[in-house]
Amino acid sequence: MTNHHEQDDHRQKVRSAYAKVAHAESAGDCCGVESSCCGVSDDQAINTLISTRLGYSTAQLTSVPGGADMGLGCGNPGAIASLKPGEVVVDLGAGGGFDCFLAAQEVGEHGRVIGIDMTPDMLSKARQNAARGQYTNVEFRLGEIEYLPLADASADVILSNCVINLSPDKPQVFREAFRVLKPGGRLAISDVVATVELPEAMRQDEQLIAGCMGNASLIEELEQMITAAGFSGVRIAPKDESRAFIRDWAPGRGVEDYVVSATIEAVKAIPAAIASEDQKMA
Repeated sequence: MTNHHEQDDHRQKVRSAYAKVAHAESAGDCCGVESSCCGVSDDQAINTLISTRLGYSTAQLTSVPGGADMGLGCGNPGAIASLKPGEVVVDLGAGGGFDCFLAAQEVGEHGRVIGIDMTPDMLSKARQNAARGQYTNVEFRLGEIEYLPLADASADVILSNCVINLSPDKPQVFREAFRVLKPGGRLAISDVVATVELPEAMRQDEQLIAGCMGNASLIEELEQMITAAGFSGVRIAPKDESRAFIRDWAPGRGVEDYVVSATIEAVKAIPAAIASEDQKMA
């Protein structure tokens, strides 16, 4: 998508869908994709089942405020992030704040977590959850992941869980991620990727787009985007076992034949001059 009007229209449809998710009271309420990452239940038991299936532990799920886990992900990016105390973490598409709160526990009181979301209703939910959980090292900012409200070289780690696939301009997302990361900073992402090209009918299906499937990029295209943004050490690891839960997101549609969940990792390399200076100081 290169047309700005088309991009804005795409974002507005996604924003509208997730505003409904923020208020959802029953499964599939937002966009009719049953149990998908777009529109699951506010029933905590259902979301716990979904999230343990995605790789979270029961201990993690019970350590955050009720309502933070909305079952919106497609994996557990924190599991590959190797977060350290004192780090600054940014979550792209923070939703109800679930991954932010887990990250906050790992970076500790001297660390900081910033959640970015473009949906005001979701932002309000996240801030309420943060207040209930008394998280003093977490904040949420309204913004689009293509234009982050963050300073250059201000973050150690960027997390994202099943959100970048929704963007109409993924190369710009990765350029922004590169901009805000410090030298040596890293990407830790869970997302839906395409293993083969989706049929045009699926790519145009608004329910599948909002459900994190219809706008998925091919793995090789993602690798090229991330490398072009300046990252090194790009690793995209598809999880074939995820086809089982993706089938449940859109029963009978056969989407699981085209897309899977994957972990995506990359590093903003430290410039040689800085690395050399650090070695001298050591």
